[in-house]
Amino acid sequence: MSNIRAQISGIHGYVPDYILTNKELETMVDTNDEWIVSRTGIKERRILKGEDKGTSTIGIEAVKGLLKKTGTDPLDIDLIICATTTPDMPFPATANIIAKEVGANNCFSFDMQAACSGFIYALTTASQFIESGRYKKVVIIGADKMSSIIDYTDRTTCIIFGDGGGAALIEPSLNDNGVIDSLHRSDGGGEQYLHMKAGGSRRPASLETINAREHYVYQAGAAVFKFAVTNMADISYEIMKRNNLTGDDITWLVPHQANKRIIDATAKRMGVGDEKVMLNIEKYGNTTSGTIPLLLWDYEKQLKEGDNLIIAAFGGGFTWGAVYLKWAYNSK
Repeated sequence: MSNIRAQISGIHGYVPDYILTNKELETMVDTNDEWIVSRTGIKERRILKGEDKGTSTIGIEAVKGLLKKTGTDPLDIDLIICATTTPDMPFPATANIIAKEVGANNCFSFDMQAACSGFIYALTTASQFIESGRYKKVVIIGADKMSSIIDYTDRTTCIIFGDGGGAALIEPSLNDNGVIDSLHRSDGGGEQYLHMKAGGSRRPASLETINAREHYVYQAGAAVFKFAVTNMADISYEIMKRNNLTGDDITWLVPHQANKRIIDATAKRMGVGDEKVMLNIEKYGNTTSGTIPLLLWDYEKQLKEGDNLIIAAFGGGFTWGAVYLKWAYNSK
């Protein structure tokens, strides 16, 4: 077994300028600020506006910032993985577009789709390439333009989602820091509760699907909440247990930002206090694949080398998972 460990050696995020507040949503659907905040913890979210701007726009800005921050030559990148639910188009992969625009001409690239769990799926996948010794520099991106598939007449979904994302540089660790363990699960039975009905090969776009408003996210909120609370909390506890960790050993819980109540339930199951829970849902909402890199970017200056992090996510599919890692650097 390889002794090489993969570490996150840099993180950078990007969010669009336009802020969609709860107050503005009140003019669009039957809702109000108090109702949204009490049930989700969300106060505002970012929206990407402009012609021909897609998820690649978010990814390109995040990767450019990452390369500048880490002093990385784009020609040295071996692989780019873009976790996204909202690719620019069915093909080419959004990762291909990002690679071209940032000048990463020596790498191969592909997209990964695991809904809100996409970034931790990509992190585990990238770690395998590093641990094998095959690659030295892998960039993973978690980004989504959720506004492109949200029905702004549906108050059950339009209050939740926003646009944004981030990118991380994955390299071999020089010590014991880095990704130590990961657990991932999926259950296709969740399709009925969280999906987008049309736009794929099963139901290609047609006048019928457009008129039936089938190209938007559908979510059965109560069922998704129940599954998310149980599974995200349980898998986080499981990865702690198999690594002989207690709540006292955890420096930070890095949870997917879907709903404040789900995050609270996960922290409680893990025995982790509120002061150890990363949270930015109030200003970005749920950016799907983008929530975890945005959290790490927001909290980067508070992270210290050797900190124990549990990163956990739950998404459509259903997909869920947790990663245990030791943070690799102190911010400058």
